[in-house]
Amino acid sequence: MNSQVDKGLYDFKNIEEKWQSYWLKNKTFRADDFASKPKFYVLDMFPYPSGDGLHVGHVEGYTASDIIARFKRMRGFNVLHPMGWDAFGLPAEQYAIKTNTHPRVTTERNIGVFKKQMNSMGFSYDWDREINTTDPQYYKWTQWIFLKLFEKGLAYISDAPVNWCPQLGTVLADEEVINGRSEVGGFPVEKREIRQWVLKITEYAERLLKDLDGLDWPESTKEMQRNWIGKSEGCYTLFGVTFCVIAPEHPLALTICTNACRAAVTDYIEKSLNKSELERKTLTKDKTGEFTGAYALHPVTAKKVPIFVADYVLAGYGTGAVMGVPGHDERDHEFARKFKLEILRVVTGGQPDIQEAAHPDNWSGQIVNSDFLNDLTPTQACERIATWLEAKGLGKRGITYRLRDWIFSRQRYWGEPFPIARDHTGKNIALGLEDLPVYLPEMKDFKPTGTLEAPLAKVSTWLTIERQGQKLTRETNIMPQWAGSCWYYLRFLDPHNDQEAWSKKKENYWMPIDLYIGGVEHANLHLLYARFWHKVLFDLGLVSGSEPFQKLVHQGMILGENGEKMSKSRGNVVNPTHVIKDWGADALRLYEMFMGPLEQVKPWQTQGISGVSRFLKRVWRLVIDENGAIAETANKKSAPALAAALAKTIKKVTEDTESYRLNTALSAMMEFINLAYKEGGITRQQAEAFTLLLAPYAPHICEELWERLGHKQTLAFADWPTFDTSLIVEDTWTLSVMMNGKMRGTITVAKGASNEVCIASAKEQEFVKRNLLGKSIKKAIVVPGKVVNFVIEESP
Repeated sequence: MNSQVDKGLYDFKNIEEKWQSYWLKNKTFRADDFASKPKFYVLDMFPYPSGDGLHVGHVEGYTASDIIARFKRMRGFNVLHPMGWDAFGLPAEQYAIKTNTHPRVTTERNIGVFKKQMNSMGFSYDWDREINTTDPQYYKWTQWIFLKLFEKGLAYISDAPVNWCPQLGTVLADEEVINGRSEVGGFPVEKREIRQWVLKITEYAERLLKDLDGLDWPESTKEMQRNWIGKSEGCYTLFGVTFCVIAPEHPLALTICTNACRAAVTDYIEKSLNKSELERKTLTKDKTGEFTGAYALHPVTAKKVPIFVADYVLAGYGTGAVMGVPGHDERDHEFARKFKLEILRVVTGGQPDIQEAAHPDNWSGQIVNSDFLNDLTPTQACERIATWLEAKGLGKRGITYRLRDWIFSRQRYWGEPFPIARDHTGKNIALGLEDLPVYLPEMKDFKPTGTLEAPLAKVSTWLTIERQGQKLTRETNIMPQWAGSCWYYLRFLDPHNDQEAWSKKKENYWMPIDLYIGGVEHANLHLLYARFWHKVLFDLGLVSGSEPFQKLVHQGMILGENGEKMSKSRGNVVNPTHVIKDWGADALRLYEMFMGPLEQVKPWQTQGISGVSRFLKRVWRLVIDENGAIAETANKKSAPALAAALAKTIKKVTEDTESYRLNTALSAMMEFINLAYKEGGITRQQAEAFTLLLAPYAPHICEELWERLGHKQTLAFADWPTFDTSLIVEDTWTLSVMMNGKMRGTITVAKGASNEVCIASAKEQEFVKRNLLGKSIKKAIVVPGKVVNFVIEESP
């Protein structure tokens, strides 16, 4: 041990290196399959190992999950907290092409950087379970799952319109296209029809939609998935139709338009076809369109209804044509306002301009402006109009989904080969388990072919195989990067099993995932695709439940110091390695949590780390004196007050950590340390309890203090501190301070404080003064024990 550590100095560098080495050497965080303790599976969305390494925005989610993992171990849970690498994909391939370096070489190098950074943060991963999607022993089972999909009739070949990038030589997913250009490289993207593997995710649309209700996810994320799936049913709003819209790809788009409108419609169609479906589906985008000059006859009223072409309607969604009901559909409402079309309400109650007409159960009130449907409930009207239309031969009941089948092949090199070959007739032949893995062949020239053929078509020695006396030709497309991330959480359960993808017994013990943390950018596709695969596996009897992620939390984005998204191009990326060098990993961990609520977007401010650094030094000095001995400075007179304060702190930190309010838990610990300093010190017993309390948040310093307090075993599995409930007497009120009904902050006052005292205390707060600039208080309203609300107005 470094001599500085032996003395009384808080030498974070040597302390952190010491304990990181200890944890790795002793495999401290290795999960125990089938332990008698209750299980807790906490998982991060595993990263793509880019050459830039981690920045402090990535570290936020990993720190939060690590705090919860450490907290749960101390609470008596058997915790599984693994990490791996989502390492196939286009960026690695493009870098390899530019530098003439094999993507495997750069991928392995990048993983080494990521892993070193993660270990320097003290994350408590079970590294014995590390996985890599590019490892043949991993993608063997990705190929096996594809075969299960194929056998179940859920994988098929189709000539599908796709986003084709000639420069990159591959199909791009919608989310890889931004404003008609590739996300990687910024190259033009065009629509092409190419033979593709497609997965029938639409067969699971209803279950993917319905099962969202039972998940503990942010409601906004569930709503994003609902919108992406896009279920529509019924026709009770038929009387509210004031216009029609057809998709730009619709065969009638140019057929029906008048000569006067043809040029504008043609130009609009060309521009629309260069957009990705993701761009066209976005709710927040400005609505665009062109009038065709044609009209349709309303099937009930015979009224003429104008027909538009607009890119918010997709050819593959239903018939590719929709009836505009602007009184009761958000997209239609925006479109009608943009083009000054009639907006007719046909249902009373609710919020008609932001509700989906497709869901009558969302509505209260009765039908109006609808002839023979008037005064019925929406549900009754839906049934009546459907029966009426069917009787007249004008329509039929139906359900449509915006969700499209999943295009599942790419014309690239760096990805999983398909376990499929074709005979001389073109029939697809599934390879057997004994043929897996189908290895990705070594290639020196893995550049795009310049045609619609994938690079693997150039490997003649790999291309042809013989099975049962006949020559077969391998599939040369590869799977998309999504494939490996659709099921990785299951391989973590049994990563070294070479006989099966996972042990059913282990899956039954560990699943579902109790906490999944990751960015909101994956709220749609990764979560949707993984849920789809899991449901297929459930139907096949290979997993024990139909949903993989029970609890989901999105960490908020951390912006650069200039308030913009961190990116290399903006020059505002903060490297955690540099922060650790200057301040230490524990300080970085605390600052990441102290910045604000986990889910909120927050700007990075490097100088803010100094505050948490001072806190850690204070914790150290309260326990260790300048000679390196245990400080015995407790003031006997203040002991009872500190005991009560510590009990309240333990209660607060326990509740807040359990609820992922990590910033307020940390604030409570800081308040206790400030009080302890003011009162002259703490007892050894209090030092031990507080060390355990802080340990999930700042594990390195706490392991060192725990050892110096005389404990020979790591605190990773020590019992979480408890408190005497009789010591907790609530003698204060925490009041919300509001201004014109908007929450601005909180104040703490003595329990039973008068209204005048509460108002005066609120007026003294900086956040109140800041919001009063140029304004005056018209009235103050106090709800004792709960709220101070200022009614404010602009100063004359």
